[in-house]
Amino acid sequence: MTADKLFHAQRFFVERVKRERGDGKTIQKEIVRHPGSVVILPILNDNQVCLIRNFRLAVNQPLLELPAGTLEPGEAPLHCAERELIEETGYTAGKLEALTSFLAAPGILDERMHMFLATDLVAGQPDREADEEIENVIMPFEETLELIRTGAIEDAKTIVGLFWYQQFC
Repeated sequence: MTADKLFHAQRFFVERVKRERGDGKTIQKEIVRHPGSVVILPILNDNQVCLIRNFRLAVNQPLLELPAGTLEPGEAPLHCAERELIEETGYTAGKLEALTSFLAAPGILDERMHMFLATDLVAGQPDREADEEIENVIMPFEETLELIRTGAIEDAKTIVGLFWYQQFC
């Protein structure tokens, strides 16, 4: 397998990868290389969920999402989850539990998302980045499932996180 770097951005880069298959044919794909990220499912004591309404420039609209963020170089997923929860929501977790990890879009992207359950939450001030347009949205867990069903929650990592919690926690 060979790879040529095509583009380098602040948080990811794009490579053209060539690989010879067993039948001798060469395949070529462009792949987004990403350092990985975390997704946090903040559950308040009364089984309410803290989602965020986050304006996403890529789709030019706000989305209801679970808090999430990109791993910094050498950063452990647990530390990233602690940091991102505070930055995006203002909450500090008394308990942060690793639930699972999954691939975001393996057809074009190697990003692995590490999902954490945050409980025993203590409210505080968010430390959002200057370019972020985020607000907390607190709602009963059951209501989030209805929002998935109706299409009001479209974000894949959020759908995975909420269904994971419903099925396994």
